[in-house]
Amino acid sequence: MYKSQKIILKMAKLIDFNSLVLMIIAIIALFHSYVVIGMTSSSMYVNWGAHHCKLLGDDLQLVLDKSAGSGAQSKRSFLFGSFEMLIKLVPNNSAGTVTTYYLSSTGTKHDEIDFEFLGNISGQPYIIHTNIYTQGVGNREQQFYPWFDPTADFHNYTIHWNPNAVVWYIDSIPIRVFRNYQSKGIPFPNKQGMRVYTSLWNADDWATRGGLVKIDWTNAPFIATYRKFRPRACYWNGPMSISQCSIPTKTNWWSSPTYNKLSANKLGQMNSMRSKYMIYDYCKDVKRFKGVIPIECSLPQY
Repeated sequence: MYKSQKIILKMAKLIDFNSLVLMIIAIIALFHSYVVIGMTSSSMYVNWGAHHCKLLGDDLQLVLDKSAGSGAQSKRSFLFGSFEMLIKLVPNNSAGTVTTYYLSSTGTKHDEIDFEFLGNISGQPYIIHTNIYTQGVGNREQQFYPWFDPTADFHNYTIHWNPNAVVWYIDSIPIRVFRNYQSKGIPFPNKQGMRVYTSLWNADDWATRGGLVKIDWTNAPFIATYRKFRPRACYWNGPMSISQCSIPTKTNWWSSPTYNKLSANKLGQMNSMRSKYMIYDYCKDVKRFKGVIPIECSLPQY
């Protein structure tokens, strides 16, 4: 018998049934919801292009050539938490390539939280493309130029996701927030488990200048390297996880009041970065939405 089971039986003699149920939920959360996995290869596997990419220890190397791209995904699904990955993007002429790091559920009504990196010709900056899908609907793009060379070294890309908001971070600097406004009829990703995905693929029909610049295959193979995937998150175990992963316990640290909003320091960092490096915001694209901007754009996100 597990130690946790002995604890439950001993407490059953001392407390009433309702209290016991609450205690069981708390113990389940303690033993099953929180995970820190030491090696990328322990928590991910290559799901396509395995013939020419590598996953060894803490390093994942994705390759794109004329034969195929490649990708990997997490072995488990999650609901809420913090997902860190160190990434070094394709160097030199990367036009037409897209490197990704994102969370996604499955099905036509899927949820998704995206980092996508759109390549460019040598000397021109990458575009950091972010988006969020809820119930199968996206169209919430925000784009940024990096304030560093993302091909020269590894940088930390983190998605922090809790019942109140999704926050995108680069090297611990928040670049974007999507807040939960379900009470106002805006869907929020909080009822579907999502896996973590990475990929490197040919998107030269749209990625660089709307598809005007194509991949120069003389530069192949194109290589992006990922390192130290760190999911500090709640495992998805079906519908029971919707409540289990949301409980603001010490284990579910991402749901604590500290993470309900950005600190004054982090808010200052984000506002400074956005004012300098944001190049597209769907909330300001009046022409695209024919004058009817999405509802969340009129609500405070920070």
